Formats: sequence, C-alpha cells, structure tokens
Amino acid sequence: MKITHIRNATLLVEYGGKKFLIDPMLAKKGTYPPFQNSIRQDQNNPLVSLRLSVEEIIEGIDAVILTHLHLDHFDDAAKQALPNDIKMFVQNEEDAAVVRADGFKNVEVLTKNTVFEGIQLSKTKGEHGRGEILKRTGLVCGVVFKHKSEKTLYVAGDTVWYSAVEEEINTHQPDVIVVNGGDNQFLEGGSLVMGKEDIYEVHKAAPKATILSVHMEAVNHWTLSREELKSFINEKDMASYVFVPDDGEVYTF
Repeated sequence: MKITHIRNATLLVEYGGKKFLIDPMLAKKGTYPPFQNSIRQDQNNPLVSLRLSVEEIIEGIDAVILTHLHLDHFDDAAKQALPNDIKMFVQNEEDAAVVRADGFKNVEVLTKNTVFEGIQLSKTKGEHGRGEILKRTGLVCGVVFKHKSEKTLYVAGDTVWYSAVEEEINTHQPDVIVVNGGDNQFLEGGSLVMGKEDIYEVHKAAPKATILSVHMEAVNHWTLSREELKSFINEKDMASYVFVPDDGEVYTF
C-alpha cells in the first residue's frame, strides 16, 4: 500500500491496485471562517495550503470514503472537483442522502463486510469526543482495508481512544493504523480526536503496528502540534512505530 498524507484528515490510499481518496478537504488556504468557540479565531480554515494541486489529488481516483460530513472532511471544493459519478462510500443512510443531494450518483453505505473491486472495507466504530460533546459532534466511523496481497490498514477517523477502538484493533489486527491526532477541541467539552495519550494507548494495543498521526495543524481548533507529539513519541520510546507525516509525505508498506 501507498499512503499520501494530503492535509488534515485527507489521505490518498493506493491499495490492492485501487486508489482511494479519504475525507477530502480541498479548499485553498483561508477559504472558510474559523470553527467557532475555539482558539485561533483570527485564522481562517484551512490554515495551510495544499502541497499538490486538486487535479493531481483526484487524478485516477477509484473511490472516495467519507468517514463523516464535517467541513474539514468533505468541503465545497471537494464537491465541486469530484466527478458526480465517482464511487462514494459513507457511514450511514443519513449521510448518503446528503451526498446524493450534493449531486453524487454512486453512493454506498459502508458495512462491516463491504467489498469493492476485491478489497474488503469494514466500517469501524468511533466517538468524536467524550460525554456531552457527542450530542454536538454527531456520528463518525473509520474503515479497515483488507486484501490478500496487502497488509491490513485501519483508518480510525475522527475518534478518541475508547473501548471500541481497542475492540477494532483486537478484531482486525491491523499492520498500519492512521489516527487523527491533533487533539482538536472547542473551548469546553474536551478532546474531539486523539491526543498524545490516546495515541500511546493505540500503540500499547497494537505494539507491532505502524501508526501515522494526521489531522494536525490544519484547522484552527488544533491543540497538539507535530513538534509536541514527536517529543512525546521519543519520550515513550515509540519512534520506531509512531510517525507524524508532513503534508504531502508518502509512506509505502
């Protein structure tokens, strides 16, 4: 497999001979207002520019996977750039209805046993925060990729560490795990995605897996920097297993 970290949670995953685009936020730097009730209210989103052109990103895409429909995972620029007949995978019928209303014609709801061109795609559980904030953040999912000629990949999506993530790891035994690790937060309610201690728990649950932490420093409500996470990784002696990709960086497994 080949994973290109585009920006924020946006990934290109080349797997089993197919090319997937995950959670595309493709707008130019500063297109959208900051997320309210959070830090950096003077900075518009996204905070950084794309390293690749939109045309390069979407070229040759076989399918798009949307773990949920928040702006930083599926934005207007992506809706305009993607062909309306592209295969779109979403987490539930509610999201499917929204994506169809956006003009996309080939939308499928992920299950635990979805198969696409010989690749097994398994929807996984996630919680976009803890406690009361979940009423605001809504439902999310992740996805596990399996193919006879590839290592197993688990893209966790916008989730914190909790028991169901551990269950997914135990069930699927992934070789590669992508977590959203910017510890993004509003001014109250706590972490919306994984922070450094969450990532440490992922490593302990899957000590031999390679972990990539994305969703960092790209939208205004991030609280965990790449530099701080890298220092923590070294402190916990995880440097051989946990990596923090720069935008545009490519990993091959």
